[in-house]
Amino acid sequence: MIYLANKQRYQDMEYRRCGNSGLKLPSVSLGLWHNFGDIDKQENAKNILRTAFDAGITHFDLANNYGPPPGSAEENFGKIYKDDFKPYRDELIISTKAGWPMWDGPYGDMGSKKYLVASLDQSLKRMGLEYVDIFYHHRPDPETPLEETMTALDLIVRQGKALYVGISSYQPEETAKAIAILKELGTPCLIHQPKYSMFDRWVEDGLMDVLGENGVGCIPFSPLAQGLLTNKYLSGIPEGSRATTHRGNGAIEEDAITDDKIAQARALNEIAKQRGQNLAQFALSWILKDKRVTSVLIGASRPEQVTDSIGCIKNTTFSEDELKRINAILR
Repeated sequence: MIYLANKQRYQDMEYRRCGNSGLKLPSVSLGLWHNFGDIDKQENAKNILRTAFDAGITHFDLANNYGPPPGSAEENFGKIYKDDFKPYRDELIISTKAGWPMWDGPYGDMGSKKYLVASLDQSLKRMGLEYVDIFYHHRPDPETPLEETMTALDLIVRQGKALYVGISSYQPEETAKAIAILKELGTPCLIHQPKYSMFDRWVEDGLMDVLGENGVGCIPFSPLAQGLLTNKYLSGIPEGSRATTHRGNGAIEEDAITDDKIAQARALNEIAKQRGQNLAQFALSWILKDKRVTSVLIGASRPEQVTDSIGCIKNTTFSEDELKRINAILR
């Protein structure tokens, strides 16, 4: 059956400007880190993407190594894009990344110009695209000069293979340096993608200030701590959950689900219920309360999770009392 997007898809979604740029992103974006590889059901993947776009999520985020196996998420997205989303290309923001191991030998990892340019060429072929909207360096490379990595990002934009560039998981000082280099080259850093959740607040120690001061957007990944900040683990580890599947590729494992984390999640859930939210919506809205955050990046194993998560945008305001109670729980 031919897919026809929901005509009302832009009615309820909130869009935020990405730093000082002209680009707006949906407050909730969809990441394809998990659930889109060859080990996953492709009909479910297609339904997740359709549900997201029908609800106004215009941004789909990938990386060269997403799967498993690496590359399969891009390949599967490319097939779904060709079948369903090609007529809507100009309404979509599609991003990918390179920086983690992708192929054998010295040129398939980290941050050299050789790796970044070759990786994006491969990604474009897998997805069947002429360009991506955003291309990221996925992680810092201590052995490659930062100037080389940023020059590669600048080159990729000038070649027309990406419209914008960003960085991911850079610390505050190296973020400031990367922003300065890209600015001098004439290709501004659009956005930073850090890991950020109630359980991992490292970005509050300087990174958010660097981004705000330089007009760079922010799109946190793992905002739900891979399910820890949802109702899924409030009573322990359920059978068949992601933590029991041992997917690899950075997916959560049982040892991350501790008694302390479950206790904190339960306490946070009580505040969420008082706000009329479930725990996932609560955790997402807590991140979106900071206006320096452009979008929050969710993952989903079912279409219903996408619909549920979007409910976070209905209330992103927190009282001083709520923030004090949250901070007391998270100490």
